[in-house]
Order: sequence, then C-alpha cells, then structure tokens
Amino acid sequence: MREYLLLALVAAAVTYLLVPLVRAFAIRIGAMPEVRDRDVHTTPTPRLGGLAMYGGLVAGLLLATKLDWVAGTLSDTRLANGQTVLALITAGGLITVTGFLDDWWGMDPFIKLGGQIAAAGLLVFFGLSLPWIPLPGSGAISLDETLSTVITILIVVVVINAVNFVDGLDGLAAGIVCIAAMATWAYSVQLSTFMGGSRINATAAITSILIGVCLGFLPHNFHPAKIFMGDTGAMLIGLVLASSMITVTPVDPSAITINRFPLILPVLLPVAVMVLPLLDLYTAVVRRTSHGMSPFAPDRGHLHHRLLDRGHSHRRTVLIMYAWTFVFAFTVVGLSMGGVPVAVFIGTVVLALAILVVMALPSLRARWASSGAHATGRRGRAAGRQRGGEPEGRREAPPAEPSPRPGPPSAPSRPQRPAPPQPSAPARGSASSWPVPPDQAPGSDGGRPARGPESADMGESTAVMPAFGGRVPPRHTPR
Repeated sequence: MREYLLLALVAAAVTYLLVPLVRAFAIRIGAMPEVRDRDVHTTPTPRLGGLAMYGGLVAGLLLATKLDWVAGTLSDTRLANGQTVLALITAGGLITVTGFLDDWWGMDPFIKLGGQIAAAGLLVFFGLSLPWIPLPGSGAISLDETLSTVITILIVVVVINAVNFVDGLDGLAAGIVCIAAMATWAYSVQLSTFMGGSRINATAAITSILIGVCLGFLPHNFHPAKIFMGDTGAMLIGLVLASSMITVTPVDPSAITINRFPLILPVLLPVAVMVLPLLDLYTAVVRRTSHGMSPFAPDRGHLHHRLLDRGHSHRRTVLIMYAWTFVFAFTVVGLSMGGVPVAVFIGTVVLALAILVVMALPSLRARWASSGAHATGRRGRAAGRQRGGEPEGRREAPPAEPSPRPGPPSAPSRPQRPAPPQPSAPARGSASSWPVPPDQAPGSDGGRPARGPESADMGESTAVMPAFGGRVPPRHTPR
C-alpha cells in the first residue's frame, strides 16, 4: 500500500509544481482564447494544463519502474507484452500533442478523432488490448486479434471523448476522473486479493498515478480556475483511465468458478464510473445530429450547463456531479465485493437522497418565494376588507369629490358694450348730481370699451368743476 501512496504523491507533486510553468508558457505563446458565448467563465484563461499532467504521469511511471514489486507487475508479459510503461508514455505523448495543437491553433474535429484513434492504436500495438469479454453466467468470450483491436480502440476513443465532453466547468473533469480512478483502484485491489494474489497489480499502480495527477492539478483548476487542462489534459486522463480498465482483463476467467460477478466488472465498471460523462456524450451526440449538426460541434446543452440554468452555482454544480459519480462508481464496486454492510448501503441511499434534495433547492426556493408573495397579497387584501367593514367585491364606491367652484370669469375675448346706466335720483349736493349725457357716461366713450383706473397712465385727465362740485367726464387724448 505504501507503494501506491508514494506513486500518487510523486505524480501529484510534479503536476502541481509544473502547472505555474505551463501557465506562463501558455500565456506567452497566446494559448488563451477569448471567451465564447457557450463558455461559463468570463475572463480569458490559459489552457494547456495537460502538459503539466503529462509530466506528472511520466514521473509516476518512471518511479514505478524503480520499485521492485510494482515494476514486476508492470513488466508482466501477459500485459502489453511487458511494455505497459512504454505503451502509456508513447500513447499518452501522442494524445497530448494532439490536444496541444487543438488548444493552440484549433483542429478539425475529424482530424482530432484521427489522433485519438492513432493513440488507441499505439496501445494495441504494444499489446494493451482486451483478450476476452466477460459475460454473466457463461464465463467469457475470447476475442481474435482483429475483434480485440476494434473493441479496444472503440472503448478507448469513447472514454476519451466522454471525459473531453464533460470538461466544461472548473475542476469537473479532473474530479470525476479522480473519483473514477479511486473506484477502479479499489476494485483492482479487491479482485487481486480475491484471486489470492498480491495487492500490488498493474491496474492499481496506474490508477494511483492517475489519482495523483488529478489531485495535483485540481488546486489550480478548481473554481475560480487559474488554468484549464484543455483538450491536452482531458484526452490524456481519458486515455489513461481507459487503459487502467483494460489492464484488469489479463485475469484468467477460468480461475474463478464460484462467483463470476467480479469478472463482469471490466465491462460494467467503466460504465458505472463514467455514467455521467457517457450519458452526457450520448445526449450530446443525439441532440446535435437531430439538429443537423456535427456530433463534435460545441454547444451549451451539457448536463452541467443544465444544472447551471436551474439556478445552481458553479461550485455546487461541480460538487453535485462529483457526488453522483461517487454513488454510481462505488455502488458497483461494493457489489463486486460480495456482502455489502447494511451501514454502507444505508449511507449510499442517504447520500443519493441528499444529492436529489440539493439539486431541487433552486426550484424549491423559487416556489417558496412565489407562494410567499401570494400569501402576502392575500393577507393584505384581507386586512383591507377588515378595515372597510365590507367585502372587497361589494364595497360601495366612495362619493365623487365635488367639482371646484368656478373662479372669477376671465376677460372676454371681445369687449362688450355695457348697457346704458339708468338715471337715479341722487342726493342733493352729491358729486354725481350733475346730469351727464348717456354717450359721455364713464366707460361708454362712444361705444369704446370702458377703462379702469389705469386710464390715468394713458394720459387721461380729470377736472373738478368748482361751481357744481362734480367731476367732468374724462377727456381722452387722441391716438
């Protein structure tokens, strides 16, 4: 067990230390594309993090060749003709170069697919392939060379693209592959013990290195990410994960006669540990082809995008995907171990229910907010009816406010001739006792409009007749 821990620590340390150097290199060469509409991040972030991951992988594999027990398992002639390390370094290097060119310059999807097939072909060339396929209840079916090559390449390419498709959020692909590698490690160690052999085996050694690579990269890649692994890293860890699953198959199927379920795991385990990426891959291909698009055309309809659209935060979406991967992967591994303790089963069920509750939180919050708003409105209407004393629908309308009284009439647009004043019997000695002709009455002036007190400003004058004590009608100056 110490050998596994040492491999993981070395791979993690080398990856962690190489990331800052790779980040500076990516910025210098311009491997930091602009933000696209389908991207979740808002600022340009350098890619090429897979270069550091490849460095950690090579360091772990080279260390494994120096450890006696691990080197013996990796040089087993039943596995890649004893050239497992060389197969992983060579195929991993080819897929890393393919991803590097795609991250830097961009690459046609079919050319990238050709690079993936070539990398998988290198694994087969070195002898890392499926010799047989286990079947439940009937042992296994041996594969000829051609069929083994085709199925091996198909599995490797599918896993590579599943990991690449799920790499859409900070830390998502590295975390999911790390959990999948842990489940594969646990299964391989348990199967090796079940077969009566040593706990040291090639699959456990490869997955230990893969776990270290992912853990060393995650501190730089978790939200908010300082660097992305890009296709360089996503395709690399997908290739290594697929290779680790293939290395389980050298177990002789005829050696197990009582419980053959562990032999089915080489086929069932990849589906279990990669259930979310594979489901995402399937739905993406169906969605794109149904709309007349290329299966490799990018879009914003992946599972993690849908969780974000439901209202989950970036980190919560990643943690939900982690949790589901853990539940599926370790449930299958637990079944392979025979009797599962009741506490483990109950814990798995509780974890699954907790994930469902967390996933439903945004919808529940929206419903609670909506119901609270409706309840507040109902209480407000009820309080209004209580204050009014009558039901709201039958309350009489308040009386209309009286219209304001009309103010003083405005001056007419056209002056009107006033009616001639009626003569009255003035008191003796009054100022108006002197009779005045109607046409010279104040305000008449031969049919002109009457003038008010402001007529003095117009040059008009008045004179007092001392003999009669009266006023002379105003005399107008000619205009």
